Amino acid sequence: MSPVADPHAVVVEDTGEGAYQVEVRADGIRFLADEPAASGGLGSGPAPYQLLGAALGACTVITLKLYAERKGMALDRVRATVRHERDPRTRAETFHREIRLGGDLSDSERAKLMEIAERCPVHNTLSTGAKIETLAADDRTQAAILALQAA
Repeated sequence: MSPVADPHAVVVEDTGEGAYQVEVRADGIRFLADEPAASGGLGSGPAPYQLLGAALGACTVITLKLYAERKGMALDRVRATVRHERDPRTRAETFHREIRLGGDLSDSERAKLMEIAERCPVHNTLSTGAKIETLAADDRTQAAILALQAA
């Protein structure tokens, strides 16, 4: 299905404000993303790698809550703190994730929850990589691509 036809697709569009500010729309929710002021943005929203970190953190917390609920564990609170780092020499990317579990949990339950965190779907996608398919969404860009391929 084309992303345009998918009602659950995330749409990101520049706002015309500042150099990099964009509006993100998903399932009727809207928020801004941007680059920090130090990088030429307005600092009006999370930067792209912060959004990736948020996706990993949110998926982790939701996955742990779902698992604990199904298993009847007394998990009261979960907090995931995610930090992104790029090695300047090798350009390798690392997401550092710290998980805090709250509640009356046994040691074995805590260990199991940490194991389950490694299985959250976003963790799996980031760990294994994902194929990205890019399509031109307007006729003029598509015609330009076809003309270049024919040349």
